[in-house]
Amino acid sequence: MRFEAGAEEEFEAACGLLVDRLVRWAGEQGLPVDGFMAESALDYRHRATADGRLGLWEPRHVEELLLSWLPQKVTELPGEERGDAPGTLRTLLRFLHAVQLADPRGPALEDSLAAVDAVAELYPGAMADRTRWGLAKFWAMTAAEQGVDVLDGAALQRFAERAQRGEVAYDQQALDTVMERRLTGRALSSVARAEPQLPVVLPPDDELRRRAEASTIVGQLRGLAEWAGRDGRAVTAAGRLRMADARELVDVLGTGDKAEGVRSSADLPRLGLLVEWAKKARLVRVAKGRLYAVARARPVLADPLQLWLRAVEACFELRQALIGARSGWHVESMLFDAYEDVLGDVLNTLYSLPYPMPWPRLRDSVHLAYRVRFQLDGGSDVQHRMWFEHADRDLRTVLDTLVDLGAIEREWGMADPVFLEVDLSADPELPEGMPPELAELLGAAGVAPDPAAQERDRRLREELTAGPVELLRLTELGTRAVRQRLLAVGRDAPLVGELAQASAAGLLGVLADDYDPDAARVELADWIAALSERDAALRQLVEAVRSMPFRVRGQAMLAVLLTALPDGEGERLLRGLRGDAALAPLVLTALAHHELLSPEDMTDAEHLLLIAENLLQLVELAGGGDGAEEVLRAQRRDTRDAVAAALDSAHPDRAGLEELGQLAARALRTPAARVGRARKRRRTAGKSGRKRHR
Repeated sequence: MRFEAGAEEEFEAACGLLVDRLVRWAGEQGLPVDGFMAESALDYRHRATADGRLGLWEPRHVEELLLSWLPQKVTELPGEERGDAPGTLRTLLRFLHAVQLADPRGPALEDSLAAVDAVAELYPGAMADRTRWGLAKFWAMTAAEQGVDVLDGAALQRFAERAQRGEVAYDQQALDTVMERRLTGRALSSVARAEPQLPVVLPPDDELRRRAEASTIVGQLRGLAEWAGRDGRAVTAAGRLRMADARELVDVLGTGDKAEGVRSSADLPRLGLLVEWAKKARLVRVAKGRLYAVARARPVLADPLQLWLRAVEACFELRQALIGARSGWHVESMLFDAYEDVLGDVLNTLYSLPYPMPWPRLRDSVHLAYRVRFQLDGGSDVQHRMWFEHADRDLRTVLDTLVDLGAIEREWGMADPVFLEVDLSADPELPEGMPPELAELLGAAGVAPDPAAQERDRRLREELTAGPVELLRLTELGTRAVRQRLLAVGRDAPLVGELAQASAAGLLGVLADDYDPDAARVELADWIAALSERDAALRQLVEAVRSMPFRVRGQAMLAVLLTALPDGEGERLLRGLRGDAALAPLVLTALAHHELLSPEDMTDAEHLLLIAENLLQLVELAGGGDGAEEVLRAQRRDTRDAVAAALDSAHPDRAGLEELGQLAARALRTPAARVGRARKRRRTAGKSGRKRHR
């Protein structure tokens, strides 16, 4: 239910399978569905959201799909029947819950349906709003409205030539809005997929609240707001504290500033930072020449955890106070221009790391980001070194502040070996002409780093292995704050324990998709313990696998039980299910895959079950239909015998075997070119038979 951004073939196969099953299910239930609109909805979750989770639909996703993505991407030409996107989305949501594919961390079905109802009436207007259209849709609709057959390539080309000569009337204001959205990167298609985070473990909020209360900065921010009070304190015309008040506050808050001989509160750096911090955190404000406590902030001031979290959020607005110019001769560093992005990247990098991050590795990764952002060449001349050193000093100032707040902790020690190697195992599809520094940062396989990059890597290795280095990690409070930020922007940030109330199917699905083995063992153990009756819990888990209609999904869920149950319990459980008629094919596949069952240990009947299961899962992975035909045709030499063996097996999925037989029959007699054309047609036509355009 989630695919990497570059895994387009895998996603298209899964999308096709889901839509085929959805249309079939909707017909059985008598529910409205438009296959093309359903495919567009899944496209949106995969291509235009940070997390890409196909089974999780929050109200923001519903609104963005209906009021932004579909108006931008889907073209309904004049005279065409309009698609029922809200109705299709309701059916899709019901389907995901019915077949146990809905993410248990998302809203309840009733809440998701209510979110659709809340924006459904706005959908027709959004589809007709030209300012919401994409550029291709704008010109296609403009041409169609002027009588051009947009499905005729030659006619569309003649229209484009007339438009270039200024002979076509169009809505200039709407086009300007479309182009502005495209050029500023605000189009949904420009949303970057974020890497999934590892699950984290956090103590209860009451414990985090106790730790936040112990933070010196929390006490100082609260003390400043109490000092300002409802009546306020007079400030200078420049909005600064009067010097007498500043001296008083230095003592009251214990900032450690040296106030003797100082003539302006602007020259008290620590106090000045706290005042600016309190302003950005919306705890105090300046109005009519006085500094007031914000009345609405009282509940936050009373809750140390919420106050601490508000202080972390305010850090992203403290660029000027932390590293801005102090005088006319001061020049800001590269970090000043990239402050919010770098701060967010640093915190996200530290989040969920199993080992503390060595400062040299963090520093050099930020340097690579600077090289890309500011288009620096690969050299390491004196000027560049000075720029980097300046930015490093500023970054250390920011990190010092986060250490003081209690968001980051430091220690000294040897870097874990994992930080000594650059991971070149990934092979993403990178744009042509990508700068070598960016390719190096992304760890692109096959991209040879330039000599300067090789020299940087050599120096980094020496620095990391020469002796103890500074190590950085998020505290549990810091992890709590970063997780809150990740969730706010739609990223996935699993928390061990959050699945305690999930259904068995929901639990196993999330563990299979998102959890590493160690976290999965803890989460599964907690879920079982919450039910108190272990045998009953195991029965629920097994039944969830049994009732899963997607065989590949069921296989992944069963693998979780095999690997996450403690002390060999998973293997014993599966061996006990070997004779279960419904589960035997999945059980045999799991045991064989984990080398717990050799071919010699299986009976002839079990061999046939294994062959049948592998073929049925192959059909699902290929997306069914035309995709499966192509795969079967590619294995033409072995297909006939394998399918015959599968059909002779006692596999319980008789409907799946029947479909497999039909697909194999077509694959063995249909020319490859015909299947290719058929697959292309399926990608451009809705399941209802109506032509659609993007």
